[in-house]
Amino acid sequence: MKEGQRAWTRDELILAINLYCNLTFGKLHSRNSDIIRLAKIIGRSANSLAYKLNNFASLDPTLKARGIKGAVNASKLDREIWNEFYSNWDDMPYESEKLRARFENSTVEKINAIPESDLPKAGKVREQIIKARVNQSFFRKAILASYNGTCCITGIKQPELLIAGHIKPWASDEHNRMNPSNGLLMNGLHDKAYETGLISIDTDCTIRVSSELKKQIKNAAVKDYFLTYEGKQINMPSRFLPDVGFLRYHLEERFRG
Repeated sequence: MKEGQRAWTRDELILAINLYCNLTFGKLHSRNSDIIRLAKIIGRSANSLAYKLNNFASLDPTLKARGIKGAVNASKLDREIWNEFYSNWDDMPYESEKLRARFENSTVEKINAIPESDLPKAGKVREQIIKARVNQSFFRKAILASYNGTCCITGIKQPELLIAGHIKPWASDEHNRMNPSNGLLMNGLHDKAYETGLISIDTDCTIRVSSELKKQIKNAAVKDYFLTYEGKQINMPSRFLPDVGFLRYHLEERFRG
């Protein structure tokens, strides 16, 4: 560390990795308004925070698989926080949002725009609802960022039409509900088709269409919206590649082949 530099704290790194997960890889630069805002909150320069985010990029297995190295000076604490976050998606997003609220002298409810009318006055149920809402928001933002706001099947980019869905259903694997590698970004129609097993994605990330839909080859809508995508590769995410094990689960347990 250079003379006069302040060591990064555990809390600052947790806030930084929270932001890392919610930014598109190509936007990890000091001109990004989200980086400028967080840097101000934690008393860092935007350049310093941007560099730290690129340190995290050097630890990201998806980027490594794509041959992208990121910055090369990740510290021991960087690695510890990365591994802690990466192995505990259920708790760390919520804990990091509580930490951000404390830094902003606010509440988790306020910084996540959760109306008080949606919540009990106090108690365990209130905390459970807040955590669920915060985690769901984090998951959606992480998936949107990973897929650059683009439907992985059609290329549609309109946010209102896009759903951050799960490969392995919410009810089937509670430990991976918030894992971004268990997510896909699709428009509402294809998300529903995936959820019900009418389409699937193979372990090589190519699209599979069920025999039920293939029988409807004379239906122009089915042909245009589904059959045309058979065998094509999805639009790949820049981070958090779909987990092969989760894709295999959907193929074997959910797909109506």
